[in-house]
Amino acid sequence: MRIPPAPTLHPIPDQSGRVAVVTGANSGIGYITARELARRGAHVVLACRSPERGQDALDRLLTETPGARAELRRLDLASLDSVREFAAAWSHDRLDLLVNNAGVAMVPFSRTADGFESHFGVNHLGTFALTGRLLPHLLAAPAPRVVTVSSEGQRFARFDLADLNAERGYSAPFAYVRSKRANLYFAVELQRRAAGSPLRSMAVAPGLTRTNVLTGGANAGRGTLYRSLVPLLVRSLFRPTAEGAKTSLYAATAPDLPGGLYIAPDGLLELRGEPAIRHGHRALHDTATARRLWEISEDLTGVRYPMPAGAAR
Repeated sequence: MRIPPAPTLHPIPDQSGRVAVVTGANSGIGYITARELARRGAHVVLACRSPERGQDALDRLLTETPGARAELRRLDLASLDSVREFAAAWSHDRLDLLVNNAGVAMVPFSRTADGFESHFGVNHLGTFALTGRLLPHLLAAPAPRVVTVSSEGQRFARFDLADLNAERGYSAPFAYVRSKRANLYFAVELQRRAAGSPLRSMAVAPGLTRTNVLTGGANAGRGTLYRSLVPLLVRSLFRPTAEGAKTSLYAATAPDLPGGLYIAPDGLLELRGEPAIRHGHRALHDTATARRLWEISEDLTGVRYPMPAGAAR
């Protein structure tokens, strides 16, 4: 199968007529993704937890991209009620593209509004519930896509289906990479279940990227050493934010890209480089774990996916 070449931020195809949602679009790669989609004609919904930071991002986007069509809507993936309200308030006639970008990383132990460990609850369960509740609007589009941001770190996950909620002890790095492995399982299983429909689901990894995910949010209250050292490491070792957004934009816009792919930087350990299709990860082929995680996620969120007739089960 011929795979389209990866774009830089400049030759992204025209996106006029597409309606897109980008979660966590107030900063980092989410903001760059939303801005570049809007720059090329898409109507972009910035789905943000903080109305204040979201409004600042929307104002910045409209300033940087005159004539863009964009709007702000509140979404907190740490609350299944917020996810349900966001989907219930959807007012467009369809949804062409959902970029599941929002997440937390390496935060101190906490639980979501629904009692889930925060990495698992926000990064995976919130994403799972949102996509399921928006699925009818995605299936109303002629060629819908779902792009879910995983991480190059997912390869190091110790994935225990019996301890997804960190009941046996908590390690922030391991909780994070486990949630990112769950993102990969989710994206591939969604594609399997949507087979026979026009929907395409993909996972991406951004590589080492300068964002505030390690320094903002719950991490802002860390100790003095953390707050001094981590920003320095991010500035010196991580690449510019726009570089990290390339994989999301490639997955979202390459015209003939098939579903079920994992797209990550082509450099060493997927840390840097241009978008490339990665086939070798065992998780991509572990259908038994992906199916069981899906079933657990349905039970925990109460969200069932209304797949169209003819789609795989």
